Amino acid sequence: MTEQDYLLAWVVYAVAALACLLVGFRITGWMWRGLREPLRVVMAVLLFTPTLVDPVRDLHAPAIAITALDLLFKTGGNLWRAVTDLATFGMAAFALYFLFVAIRWPLQRRSRARRAAAEAAREPTMSELLEQPAGGRAEPRL
Repeated sequence: MTEQDYLLAWVVYAVAALACLLVGFRITGWMWRGLREPLRVVMAVLLFTPTLVDPVRDLHAPAIAITALDLLFKTGGNLWRAVTDLATFGMAAFALYFLFVAIRWPLQRRSRARRAAAEAAREPTMSELLEQPAGGRAEPRL
């Protein structure tokens, strides 16, 4: 395999993985955020984690593919390296995700409080005033 073939294979895999990730985003779009976002992180880790296959030539392959092929054909040559890479990238991705959530949470609480205060201080519009019942007052006749 030449260098160009290797790079072409990675480009094809990257495009296919992005398409799979997009499909995963569409599938999980209806879910509650607490479930949807971690599932998306898991999908991204599984699709985009590389593992070293040939240390001499410095060749990498997708870790999920190496794991599946080693389990399927029972070779086990790169299985534990691929599993270790998946676990390491997974821990790093979830650490970054939890940091993102820790930063986002107080900002959202502040935004909701500000929105609730603005809603409470808002004066009723003309259409809201017209929709209110008269409350026992006689309406003027023109």
